[in-house]
Amino acid sequence: MAKSKDYFGLSYIVSVILAIIPITAWFLGIVTRLQEGKIVAGIIRIFGGWLIWLLDLVFMIMNKEIFRLLNI
Repeated sequence: MAKSKDYFGLSYIVSVILAIIPITAWFLGIVTRLQEGKIVAGIIRIFGGWLIWLLDLVFMIMNKEIFRLLNI
């Protein structure tokens, strides 16, 4: 099984399961953005998290990586 670089390097299946659960995906999205040093992206996730959660879910299923709104 291929490793994913998202959600702390967990496997793709585990990352998809975590992305399906809204509160978990929201929290992990904030933590991963802040861990990468992307403060603005973390703040956007705090306030617009549910919309980006849908994008994360779709991107996890289709592209096997989470959605990066600000890829700076």
